[in-house]
Amino acid sequence: MVNRLIFPNPRQANADGLVAVGGNLQIETLVQAYRQGIFPWPHDNYPLLWFCPDPRGVLDFKDLHIPRSLERWSRQHPNWRYTHNQAFLRVIQNCARQPRPGQDGTWINPQIVEAYQKLFQAGFAHSWECWEQDELIGGIYGVDVDGHFSGESMFHTRSNASKMCFWRMVLTLQSWGRTWCDIQMLTSVTQAMGGKMISRDEFLDRLGPAAKVQPSGSMI
Repeated sequence: MVNRLIFPNPRQANADGLVAVGGNLQIETLVQAYRQGIFPWPHDNYPLLWFCPDPRGVLDFKDLHIPRSLERWSRQHPNWRYTHNQAFLRVIQNCARQPRPGQDGTWINPQIVEAYQKLFQAGFAHSWECWEQDELIGGIYGVDVDGHFSGESMFHTRSNASKMCFWRMVLTLQSWGRTWCDIQMLTSVTQAMGGKMISRDEFLDRLGPAAKVQPSGSMI
């Protein structure tokens, strides 16, 4: 059986970046979405919504900037240790609880947590963790499909712990031969570390043929 694409062309998203409405959070659906540069963004009192915003946040690793203050912080906290894929579920659960300026609530609802945990178990998601002794004090997670990594969310309970995880994430991706990653939206943290906005078309061109196909199906 030939798998049919189930998303409309992300290049034809509306002004808000909305691509599709409805569907499910099964592994196959999520993998196909990320393959086309699309991600789910649940909103209360709406069906499941899928987005591909314009412009799009990315980090080219050649532009990575580590502030001197963060380098100094790292030297001053040699007791912090860092792991990869050791506490994915705890990371995403903490991300769901992380207070965010200007936001009431979170898009990381229980359905998202369950779906991304399954995505992790299937090998399509990763987490990086920061520990102080045995306490998890920071983390970041994201999705890796077809060699393209999309950062999703991060949290911290100690100053700079999430920034340190972001730094470790980039180092890992570089060790895999990657040269950039998707950060979806630009925040003050990711911008300070070298993130930038590019057009949706440029972003989708980076993804290759999977993001250029005109799908045969639609969820709208």
